[in-house]
Amino acid sequence: MFSADQLQKKFSQPLDRAAIALIAILTVAIALLLFGGDSTAPRVREFSWQNQQVSARDRAFIMTFSRPMDRQSVEDNLIIDPPVPGKISWAGRRMAYTVTQGVPYGMEFKLQLSQARERFAQAGKEGTLIEPFVGEFKSRDRALVYIGVSPGERGQLILYNFSKSEKTILTPKEITVLDYKPYPDGDRLLFSAIDSLSTNQGLLEQRLFTVTTGIVPETPGKRSRRRDNSPGQIEPILDSDNYQNLSFDLSPDGKTILVQRVNKQDPGQFGLWKIEEGKQPKPLENEPGGDFIITPDSQTVAIAQGQGLAILPLEPKAEPVDFLPQFGRVLSFSADGSAAAMVKFNTDYTRSLYLVTTTGVNKELLRIKGSFLSAQFGPEGKTLYCLLTKLVEGEIYKEEPYIAAINVETGDLQPLVLLPDQREIHISLAPDGLGLLFDQIVSVAPQANQGPVDAVRTSSGEAIARSRLWLLPLDPSASINRPLDYKPEELPFEGLRPGWLP
Repeated sequence: MFSADQLQKKFSQPLDRAAIALIAILTVAIALLLFGGDSTAPRVREFSWQNQQVSARDRAFIMTFSRPMDRQSVEDNLIIDPPVPGKISWAGRRMAYTVTQGVPYGMEFKLQLSQARERFAQAGKEGTLIEPFVGEFKSRDRALVYIGVSPGERGQLILYNFSKSEKTILTPKEITVLDYKPYPDGDRLLFSAIDSLSTNQGLLEQRLFTVTTGIVPETPGKRSRRRDNSPGQIEPILDSDNYQNLSFDLSPDGKTILVQRVNKQDPGQFGLWKIEEGKQPKPLENEPGGDFIITPDSQTVAIAQGQGLAILPLEPKAEPVDFLPQFGRVLSFSADGSAAAMVKFNTDYTRSLYLVTTTGVNKELLRIKGSFLSAQFGPEGKTLYCLLTKLVEGEIYKEEPYIAAINVETGDLQPLVLLPDQREIHISLAPDGLGLLFDQIVSVAPQANQGPVDAVRTSSGEAIARSRLWLLPLDPSASINRPLDYKPEELPFEGLRPGWLP
């Protein structure tokens, strides 16, 4: 037991006096907080797109608040300039803003929030106003790629950056590019090509390569896979020594390449080969098929087999996980993989375009006497931009192509561009849905004495004299029934197979 003198001496120590004073101050502060409320303003604790470069794959941002907020006051006072259409959802102190039409490319954005209030307040009083917040982000550059046809650029891959008004030739004259696919970050292209000077050139000799574009995602914390990101850095991917390489596809995640190959010595050995980065190519050894496309989850492939479509895992000797006997071809998948545009070949020699969804919808959108050549879903998944043909009545069989927009909910069709006297056309929808590219080829009949240098030809073997490139502006918010005011704009350079970078 301590005596009174000992207790008095103990509490007279400087450290003890300081502790007692601190306890007293904290007690008073707690009492004031309980009875007077917290006077500090709520604030935005985190904005997930702050100082980031976003793309079409970035569908939503998150804002986290320091306190529960009056949700309506936040929604009423949130400003994005330039505007980005979207919808809002909440989970506690976190607000998610989901983009509905895609973020326009080649722009810088400012997000502002002020005058919003916290949810809880004293009776008869409004919640404390939020501390004003300003966030900034930007979108990727608006850029396209095409195969040159002009003298001095013939057969070369060329990139044009609209945001910087820069044109860059990516491949040398020694090889002629036949086709290409962009990687999801837009930093590289996968392409097939042949030797321009080879005396044995042709599809039998096409090889696969990658080339850097010089465009590198600027997302903080994400490092480039290459030390040298300058444009034009080429790496060989697949040779043609023993196999003929035909069509190919690149998975949406950029990790897998599928190539249709034929053994040169034994044409009966025909099928898909899988290429993964850092691994040797290997055959899937499935039943041979026709047109194919890798699904959005990058785990399976849809391929025409027999009298239908098979969905196959990307593994050797795998059995189909699904088979759709009523369809003959997949034109496109929506970005989230929830829907697909498929073609059915009818017994009356017509063709039907179907919308097939993961929820069981199997709806015919359009039936025609012509052909469905290609299609792409808009960013919101509600519009399908199609390249199709109509049969021209007459003594000579003729199909006339045109580009149209189809509302997948109603089936309404809006013709956009008529393309008379065209045989080969390639279209590409911008990742933000605001523009569509297409080419217009002028070909000449093949010449018997034409040298091997000119390998830029149509699929039927006709040499391409020139090819104009066009940009059709689009308004994703416009009614499908209202004629669009936009008209195609000719681009100031010539080329084939125009495609937007993602």
